[in-house]
Parts: sequence; C-alpha cells; structure tokens
Amino acid sequence: MHKKQTFYLVSLGCAKNTVDSDSMAALMEEDGWQAVETPQQAEVMLVNTCGFIGPAREESYAMLRDLAAEKKRGQILIAAGCLTERYREQVVTEVPQIDGILGTRRWMDVVDVVRAARERGRKGTIYHLPENALTVGTDEKNVLRAAIQGSSAYLKIADGCRRPCAFCAIPLIKGTLVSRPMEDILGEAEILADEGVKELMLIAQDTTDYGHDLGMKDGLAELLDQLTQRVPEIPWIRILYTYPGYVTDRLIDLMASRPQILPYLDIPLQHAHPETLKRMKRPADMDWVRRTLNKMRQSIPGLALRTTLIVGYPGETEEEFKTLLDFVKETRFDHLGAFTFSFEPGTASETLGDTIPQEVKEARLHELMTLQEGISLARCQSLIGKRMEVLIEGQDKAISVGRSYRDAPEIDGLVIVEGVAEVGSMVPVMITGAMTHDLVGSLVSEGAG
Repeated sequence: MHKKQTFYLVSLGCAKNTVDSDSMAALMEEDGWQAVETPQQAEVMLVNTCGFIGPAREESYAMLRDLAAEKKRGQILIAAGCLTERYREQVVTEVPQIDGILGTRRWMDVVDVVRAARERGRKGTIYHLPENALTVGTDEKNVLRAAIQGSSAYLKIADGCRRPCAFCAIPLIKGTLVSRPMEDILGEAEILADEGVKELMLIAQDTTDYGHDLGMKDGLAELLDQLTQRVPEIPWIRILYTYPGYVTDRLIDLMASRPQILPYLDIPLQHAHPETLKRMKRPADMDWVRRTLNKMRQSIPGLALRTTLIVGYPGETEEEFKTLLDFVKETRFDHLGAFTFSFEPGTASETLGDTIPQEVKEARLHELMTLQEGISLARCQSLIGKRMEVLIEGQDKAISVGRSYRDAPEIDGLVIVEGVAEVGSMVPVMITGAMTHDLVGSLVSEGAG
C-alpha cells in the first residue's frame, strides 16, 4: 500500500457528471484513498471532464493544463468523462502529461486505471475506453449512483440517449439509452431517505425515456408511482430533463395527485418554429406542446415550468426567431435557459454548417433573455402574499437562504428569508417581495395562519 493514498477530484459540467464523480470518489475511498481539498496535497488528480459544446471543452482543457503545469514528480493525472470519451488521443496531444484516460462508460473502473498508471509511471498514457461499453451495467460495483448536496440529492435513473437531435453529441459520447434496474433506484432512494435527504431529483439524459430498453411502457410514471410508496418520508421529488411528446397523461395525473412529486417540469423544447425543429431533428408538433402545457397547468395548481432554447441554429430566419419570441410571450415560462448554437463536428447538424453570424446569435440571445426577464419578474411578483415551503440551504446573521418547489438547485432562483432557520430544514415563508429570479420573504411563526 502506498503511504500517501490521497486524491483530488474536479467535476465539470452538469449534475449527471457530478453523480459519476461522486461514484468514482466513493470507489476510491473504498479502496483506501482519502479525498483532499487541493491538488498540491494529492498523489492522484482526477478531472471528470465535460465535452458537450465548445465552451465546456475549453474549460476542461484549461483545467487539465493547469493541473498538468503544477504536476509534481510522482503525481498522477487522470482525465475522465465526456471529453475523453469523444476525443481520446486528441486530449493527450493537447495535454501530454495525462497518465490515464477513462471514458464516460467505464467510470466504475477508476481504481483499476489509477493502479495501472501508478505501476506504469511516466511510460506513456493508459487508455481505458473499451469498445461497445455501456454507460450503465450490472457491474456498477454497488456504489451509490447519487450526488448528495446538502439536503438534496441527484439520483441517476438512466444514461445515454436514443433521441436523434441533430445538434447534440451526447449519443456519440454516451451511447444509446441504458436504464438502471428499478429495484436499484428504489433501494438507493431508501438509502438517501435514511440519510435525511429532503429533495430527490431524478436525472438522466431523458427521464421520460426511462425503462424503454427494459420493455416498460410509461416507465417514468411507473418509477414515480413506486418511489412515492417506498420513500414517503422524502417530501420533494423533482423531475428534470423531460422530452416533448413523452409527458404522458399518467405522468401528469401522478404529478397532480401525489404531493411528493413537485409541480415543476423541466422540458427543454429548444425552439418553437416547426421548420427549425425539423432541422434540429426534434419533435415539431407545437400543437402537442401547447395542449400538454395547458393540460398540465389546468391539472396541477401552481405548476412551475422551465425550458431551454437554442438561438442562431443554422437557417434560423428572422421569422422563425420571431415565432420563438411570440411563443415565449404566450407560454410565460417561470424559468428559461438559452444558448447560442454551438457547431459540433460529427453531429447530424454538421452538414448545415454554422450559417448565422455570431453577432446575430448574440443579439437574438439578448432579445430573448430580456423578454424572459420581464416574464420571470411578473411570475415572481404574482407570488407576493403567498405562503410557501422553503428548503433552507444557508444562513448568515439574521438572513436565511433557500429554495421553493419552483427552483431547482444551481439553475433557478432562491428565496431570501428574513429570520434564522436551520440549514436543511423546510420552513413556511410568507413571500413579501420579488426580484427577476428570486423571492424575498419572512419566516411564518409557529401557530400563525
């Protein structure tokens, strides 16, 4: 056994990556390694990269270069995740000091790669990227597939994606959909409940496709039905990353009838003009979108809607962009994330080129987000005078900060609460003010109406 046995892990990108990072860290700790806070303290430096779009790749390369530049004799640098799965040898060409390469699909072999790199020393890079490996298997080594952050936890229910979206590199990186066995997910939810988690967030590349490869019909609804029975003590269950056309009536009914399932839907629509959506190889039936969102709002009181949109997609005309703006005005999302189109070689959209000038993309993004800011402010203002449950995540002096059911961590807003509440507690708050994305309120004293 090596005398140091310390590792430093950096997780870049989305919450799905964070789950993989936490699982890798758990496997390292099971093998006798100790996590440390700085790279200088570590024998092994691990970077779980993101390679989804250009800016994410640049961030991953910058992190790898920074660690490589400060690498001491005997230190090992391992690059894992999306960037390495897709770009493989190119990553080592860019950062030659990397000792080991681990892709997205065999994250569970991290300890083996570390051991092999230590034995090899600086005699070349170890590549651990087995062909035809799946992102999820029966050999996840019994490690918890969740990332706990305070009183909340992301729980991965599937990985990979079988959707044909033209702009997206995820199927190239992750492969097709692979769902985790339901019993594994339910067992992990029970572990999280025992650890006091109050908010369970289900994540996958597409949560609404859960169970398709297991022969299940409406698998997400079935999973939620089982979850609410198995972990009644978890007050909030949040669904992220749903896909247009697959939000079923049963899913809507469950959201409406089970108080644990939050009235919150994250449905990345990407655009609203049928022709743009067809070029994106996305569902283009906007009538379905309108019908479903209206049905949900009628069935689920207080429903909070989030979407994600792309502007400047190849061929996006002024008319198509105006259709998008009109749809956003009409639908009035609570939360909206937007990005300019990122050209991705190897995706189906490559043949379309990158036809919209960057300054036009930026101008459209600014116009869209300015419109949404006004809508978000009005949605927040409509809550003044209402009482809401808030999950407290921090406090300083006489102010507490938390989130309501309307807000997923990191991407949505906060509730700033006058008064001291225990971190991790859920408390009633009277909303007294509103900002563009955040709410202000005061603690409701025990016994108050």
